[in-house]
Amino acid sequence: MNAERTESVEARAAKHAALGDPTRLRIVDLLTLGDLSPSEIRMALGIPGNLLTHHLNVLETVGIAARTRSEADKRRSYVHLTDTALHGLSSGRVERASRVVFVCTANSARSQLAAALWSTRSSIPAASGGTHPAERIDPGAIAAADRHALPLSEEAPRALEAVVTDADFVVTVCDNAHEELGTTGHLHWSIPDPVRVGTDEAFDTAYDELERRIGGLAPRLAAS
Repeated sequence: MNAERTESVEARAAKHAALGDPTRLRIVDLLTLGDLSPSEIRMALGIPGNLLTHHLNVLETVGIAARTRSEADKRRSYVHLTDTALHGLSSGRVERASRVVFVCTANSARSQLAAALWSTRSSIPAASGGTHPAERIDPGAIAAADRHALPLSEEAPRALEAVVTDADFVVTVCDNAHEELGTTGHLHWSIPDPVRVGTDEAFDTAYDELERRIGGLAPRLAAS
């Protein structure tokens, strides 16, 4: 066995060993479809903060989980699975929904792109809304959609309360919206706001991350 293959096997074994602990396996299940802050994970599992820190450190060490700083409250962080977290492994949960609603603050970029991307991956209807909607879709989002040949809605941004119903499966794609709504949403994706940066690269990065996340969620969301 060559060195590269040995390293690959050892890395996989380290992941399996990390997931051999029931609490860490539950953390990965929670993070399979969305991001959570450490406090949200601690509340979901009912474990002390110091014990959660230990488990998160183990998951980070083997490359399963990583943390990013909240754009809203800089003291807060969000934990997410890495791109290669589950390579060679199988994990995740399945949800049901009649419609998916993507939410960000202004409903001018990330949530608009997410709803359009979702329509290319799933037959379940999608919509988007904002907690504080802007007057128009951001030109950078329109340009990004054009670069990727993605049909984007021509409707003006809409307020979330005018869109969402109790039956919807809500995905926040904005830290500010998630922290404003609290536990209202079903999933949260901590995706940096490309409007703040304003470059094509920032919008393409957000697009790619939304596409990756949606590619992971769509097969696990069944129509109800």
